[in-house]
Amino acid sequence: MIPAARETAADVLVVDDDPTVAEVVAAYLHRTGHEVRLVNDGPAAVAAARTRLPDLVVLDLMLPGYDGFEVFRRIRQLGPVCVIMLTARASEQDRILGLELGADDYVTKPFSPRELALRVRSVLRRTDRPPLQPAETADLLRHGPLEVDLARHEARCGGRLLNLTVREFDLLAFLLAHPRQVYTRADLMHQVWGWEYGDQSTVTVHVRRLREKIEADPALPRYLVTVWGVGYRLDDPEHAAEAEARDNPSQPGDHA
Repeated sequence: MIPAARETAADVLVVDDDPTVAEVVAAYLHRTGHEVRLVNDGPAAVAAARTRLPDLVVLDLMLPGYDGFEVFRRIRQLGPVCVIMLTARASEQDRILGLELGADDYVTKPFSPRELALRVRSVLRRTDRPPLQPAETADLLRHGPLEVDLARHEARCGGRLLNLTVREFDLLAFLLAHPRQVYTRADLMHQVWGWEYGDQSTVTVHVRRLREKIEADPALPRYLVTVWGVGYRLDDPEHAAEAEARDNPSQPGDHA
């Protein structure tokens, strides 16, 4: 069954050099209520985006001219746009690179057109949401050495400015607003990014990348910890400091 049409149609740019895949995707999205433009190579995709910036791009990685990653970079320079990467390459490195660039979702071929349409709807619905919920209560979130300024869209750890992607920033802000609460990967997908569908391993990737930027030792996290069999939580830094003191007791020669 074709999903119900979205209340407000979106301008979707489909970029794929496989005419069969491109036509099926375009036809299906058109039937779900969206305006669809179709191009089959990298330069044409960038030119189409320059002519009119789309609301969302369904972007294949293997393209003539420019590959999907280069198209992504060039289109994002034009302005804010949602991107769902569509590819036959399922390696973790490709997925991580796409997420680091800021992709909103990642779909591996072969795929169900219905699933893709639902992911498109989920990504677009998220962009229609109001700003991240913590902004309703405070512009500045602090937890130990971690700090997020929502108004300036800046994050710091111990006063050091962090270079975070949009997804990493949203995740850290959400956890700072809800310290010591445990969230499953599905919870984080829905509550942080508004995703109803998607590969939950993307949450694992974002958590790992965020740990690399806020933890002294990402392999032994003190702040963004795993609750085995459940999910993740942001621990109390004071508890983390106490645990560090227990693990590394002072030696007699350390005192004057």
